Amino acid sequence: MAKSTNKTTETQNSVHDFLNAVADETKRADSYQLLQLMKDHSGFKPKMWGPSIVGFGSYHYKYASGREGDAPLVGFSPRAKEISLYFAQDFSDREKLLQQLGKHRSGVGCVYIKKLQDVNIEILVKLISSSVNHLQKKYPS
Repeated sequence: MAKSTNKTTETQNSVHDFLNAVADETKRADSYQLLQLMKDHSGFKPKMWGPSIVGFGSYHYKYASGREGDAPLVGFSPRAKEISLYFAQDFSDREKLLQQLGKHRSGVGCVYIKKLQDVNIEILVKLISSSVNHLQKKYPS
């Protein structure tokens, strides 16, 4: 099966230009704090993925269906309504950690928060580290 093209790929766009363009002052400040947290606890430098995701590290996945691609190990995007946090979906403590995170909602692949003030930063750090470790074991380079 041919490799499908993913919409979200790593770009050379400036992370700082993107974050500086975030209109909401609180969301912009939270984004810079997330940038530092994810950089410190993933061990990777931030890069833009597509036009609006700040990602850290990467892994190559290949599903049984033949679909494959690259994705960041962790990331975030300051969207208009909320901040989207991107973690692995299937690590063992994910649900337990999310119960302790604070005010958020979860989708299939994302965790959504309104502001960092609403969440437990120690738990957020555990989510970041656990996601990175899980994906690096699951998809060794």
